[in-house]
Amino acid sequence: MTELSGGPALPQERRVVTAIPGPKSQELWARKQETVAAGVGAVLPVFVKRAGGGVLEDVDGNSLIDFGSGIAVTSVGNSAEAVVRRATAQLADFTHTCAMVTPYESYVEVCEQLAELTPGDHAKKSALFNSGAEAVENAVKIARAYTKRQAVVVFDHGYHGRTNLTMALTAKNMPYKHGFGPFAPEVYRVPLAYPYRWLTGPENCAQEAADQVITQITKQIGAENVAAIIIEPVLGEGGFIEPAKGFLPAIANFAKENGIVFVADEIQSGFCRTGQWFACEDEGVVPDLITTAKGIAGGLPLAAVTGRAEIMDAAHAGGLGGTYGGNPVACAAALGSIETMRELDLNAKAKHIEEVMKGRLNAMQEKYDIIGEVRGRGAMIAIELVKSGSKDPNPEATGALAKACHQEGLLVLTTGTFGNVLRFLPPLVIGDDLLNEGLDILEAAFGTL
Repeated sequence: MTELSGGPALPQERRVVTAIPGPKSQELWARKQETVAAGVGAVLPVFVKRAGGGVLEDVDGNSLIDFGSGIAVTSVGNSAEAVVRRATAQLADFTHTCAMVTPYESYVEVCEQLAELTPGDHAKKSALFNSGAEAVENAVKIARAYTKRQAVVVFDHGYHGRTNLTMALTAKNMPYKHGFGPFAPEVYRVPLAYPYRWLTGPENCAQEAADQVITQITKQIGAENVAAIIIEPVLGEGGFIEPAKGFLPAIANFAKENGIVFVADEIQSGFCRTGQWFACEDEGVVPDLITTAKGIAGGLPLAAVTGRAEIMDAAHAGGLGGTYGGNPVACAAALGSIETMRELDLNAKAKHIEEVMKGRLNAMQEKYDIIGEVRGRGAMIAIELVKSGSKDPNPEATGALAKACHQEGLLVLTTGTFGNVLRFLPPLVIGDDLLNEGLDILEAAFGTL
């Protein structure tokens, strides 16, 4: 067997030996331009050779600090030992049979783990898929089958995927929706309790936003027509927005009172990312259905819809599935990922990351007035950048900061409806030395503006 070179054993150090991107990455980028569709872009065009812990090593020998985790996917670190061990053993046994043709135990084991970990003590069932968008789309199918209704309610700033239905659910036009319509019908968008940008102030946000949502649903759609309300407990692509406290419980209660399926989209915020197994636990919200993906399987493609057994069973036999959904290798990886999260107590580690990052970022906010807000939970932290003396979005500074960080060997991601949010998603296994070094680079980057 070939000796593994990445994973936890990779030296945990930043190392910049060429310009970024280096010459080998530039050569590979030129090859990519020839054969890969132009619509498939890259945040940072460096080509990764090895990764593990809190670093990414590129083909030129640079070692970058990873504040992205493949967009919250490699929460347990790249090539985590338990993920590699379980997936390798499964690869040697069989790679695929299709769970809808001849099933296997690991599919059932993942569903058992999801029933145990997700909020609520009611009977639960799951169905496994390949991607977050697939999970959300199937949650809509299940909710419609259960309620016999059609309308779906989503929120400003929300992101739910790139398929036709999930593009309709997603708020932001560019780059996710532009030019790709027409979109699926019976999708209705309502206001989000966005404290930083609520016109009458954050103290009024939860109640006023909930009142607006409920009025809009009852008067414009009809609660009796709504199959599902879908929301991210912490919004991802919208800018790591934490809805004002009290908003989520109010919407969940309204859904319950009106026979509407309440769906928590935890694709980016789930699996220890916010310091809890799932972000909706922060206010004790128990969703009817919960969608997961990203951090579930340590980098292998897997997604799930988990929920109340009676709702999950509403779809007819054969109505849910897909050729690769719940692939055995991905299921094995998920079991290894969950094992790692439990053994290393990655919820506690996420809370520690929050403490370190918010301490440093709040200090930066005092020095640089273009940091409008520091927000987020666990290892899902962001800063919203504005123009000095206002709350006007500052996407130019956001892009410049990201570029400066990249040049110094720190991978950061931008996000937000207005393109003015820097988001930080370090692997939950990152060491404090790397975490602080990355924050040092960020602070120095502010000095270049």
